[in-house]
Amino acid sequence: MVNRKDLDPDQSPQAAYGVYLRRMRDERGWTQDDLSMRTGYSSAHISAVEIGRRPPTPRFSASTDKAFGTGDKFERQARAVRNTAILEGFPEYVGYEGRAVEIRLYEIGIIPGLLQTPEYARVLADSSVRRGAITPEQADERVSFLAERQSALVRPQAPMMFVIIDESCIRRPVGGAVVMEAQLARLVEFAGLPNTLLQIAPYEIGERRTFDLPVNLLTLPDRSVVCYAESQAQGHLDRESISVMPMLTAYHQLQAESLSQTASVAMINQLRKGTP
Repeated sequence: MVNRKDLDPDQSPQAAYGVYLRRMRDERGWTQDDLSMRTGYSSAHISAVEIGRRPPTPRFSASTDKAFGTGDKFERQARAVRNTAILEGFPEYVGYEGRAVEIRLYEIGIIPGLLQTPEYARVLADSSVRRGAITPEQADERVSFLAERQSALVRPQAPMMFVIIDESCIRRPVGGAVVMEAQLARLVEFAGLPNTLLQIAPYEIGERRTFDLPVNLLTLPDRSVVCYAESQAQGHLDRESISVMPMLTAYHQLQAESLSQTASVAMINQLRKGTP
């Protein structure tokens, strides 16, 4: 092949999609013209998707799944590419999240997405619709996208997960008593897994809380660390060790200030019983 552009699948979900599309085609010995005849899309269109110049549409992905016999694999990958209801940088972060060997999360105000029940996630998405922040279609996509992220972590070699949540996460009522009870029960269940550590950063640590915004830190198979942090309006993915390492240090400092897992679970169970 001449002038064949190679993409880094870690660059973004769109790049990962293009790499996967090309690999599936190469494994079958198909040219772009061969795939064109099977999908109804021009070879130029297929080439543009493969090199990341054109994003995959739902219809393109459905026809590609049918051609390759891959179920809904391409459709699911395309959701990460086209999801416009999430902040800049986050789709790329999710690509790393699925490969991470260690995941460190810190959240303020709401339960981290990876630990949310479907009902809790739906309440938050519907609230965004009522505020006019996203459309109903984007809300559906946000919830399904979250479910895919959660399912991607259920694998034979599951990542070690360290989760610190601000006390506000369990004190803030979301969706009413039934939704909150199920969500708090989910936290207790999560804490009991062999590959997890759940800690609460209590209000009383005050100024010793090292982060004012949610933070996600991923350790990848090569032991490099990726950091993702976001505000209300934007997200930022950082792979430079000179700026990521201080974030990891701050995370460890916050762990030292937070409650132990035993004390954290006890606080959650007290709240479930209606005890302050």
